[in-house]
Amino acid sequence: MKLNDISASVAVTGIGTAGLGEASGFTELEILAHAAQAAVADAGLGMKDIDGLMTASFSRFLPSLSVAEYLNVQPAWMDSSNVGGASYVNYLLTAALALNAGLCNAVLVVYGSTARTQRDFREHIRARGQLEPQPYEAPYKPFNPATSYALAAARHMHEFGTTREQLAQVAVSARKWAQLNPDAFMREALSVQDVLASRMISDPLTVRDCCLLTDGAGAFVMTRADRAGHASAKPVYLLGAGASQTHRQISGMPDLTTTAAVESGRKAYAMAGLQPSDIDVLQLYDAFTINVILFLEDLGFCRKGEGGAFVQSGAIEPGGGLPVNTNGGGLSCVHPGMYGVFTVIEAVRQLRGDAGDRQVPQVETVLCHGNGGVLASQVTAILGSAATR
Repeated sequence: MKLNDISASVAVTGIGTAGLGEASGFTELEILAHAAQAAVADAGLGMKDIDGLMTASFSRFLPSLSVAEYLNVQPAWMDSSNVGGASYVNYLLTAALALNAGLCNAVLVVYGSTARTQRDFREHIRARGQLEPQPYEAPYKPFNPATSYALAAARHMHEFGTTREQLAQVAVSARKWAQLNPDAFMREALSVQDVLASRMISDPLTVRDCCLLTDGAGAFVMTRADRAGHASAKPVYLLGAGASQTHRQISGMPDLTTTAAVESGRKAYAMAGLQPSDIDVLQLYDAFTINVILFLEDLGFCRKGEGGAFVQSGAIEPGGGLPVNTNGGGLSCVHPGMYGVFTVIEAVRQLRGDAGDRQVPQVETVLCHGNGGVLASQVTAILGSAATR
């Protein structure tokens, strides 16, 4: 099977979330299970129908085994490949390959974390850093990941004249979307001056330039398109996907102002037979404000160096010409250690027309983009309504 044959051959048929924000008193497996059950029910299936499982974790060594045991499923096919926060967008493509190969019929993709209320979450992250120190950077004791993203932001400012105000506008735009989303963790009004005046984390990034640390679980179910009729809501089809990576540590990044999204986007557009002008809504992994500017440029929505001005024009906020992160993103809605699964969930809601006050009119295509490591792994996926098949 060629990659182009995969386009529209599989669908997301169910979605679910649980424990968003603060899930005090619950473990990550408990909120994960609630999200999984909601997604499976939304797909019109029972847990007994799940024969494929995909999950990744910062806190579990063998996550697919732990999750399968907890959910009491015995999948014929499992995948716990971890490329950081991009993993859950990457799973769209690998699940499509497994479904088309006949390895399984219904794949559950699920993530859960109590990163905010779990006391030892930061210790897990520090331990991983100690087990896999980055040899050219560890001696300088960077405050990662913020330090690495701050380098990219500073370089973009130096090369293209991008301003702190333009970076701050990314956070302000995300907050405006979050104010329309009752599930968003932070909904208070936010101004550019608020972002600039907030606590400095790693120059030039302040705390409001950085994603949240919350609890939360998200899940979605995928089946082959010919089985999508079981779903209780409109199925959403995978039209195209692509992945690429350029480095592990930021000192290995070939160009701090250009990410591998250039290549992942090219692949996704080619598989879908679409181009940037065909995309209605974007769901971008906004771990830091610089991410959105880089991805807008690298995915072809504006020229290199013009992302800051594009954001400052109001294009990505409610009422703008290119809605971005309509749930509030990782900057204002939810970010429990990994955010990628929520890009897919919000894309499905927009394509179904189920996003409430934040619903964008006449959405037929949504681009989801995942980012992993320190601008290292990049995965792009394009989802579409039945009208795009």
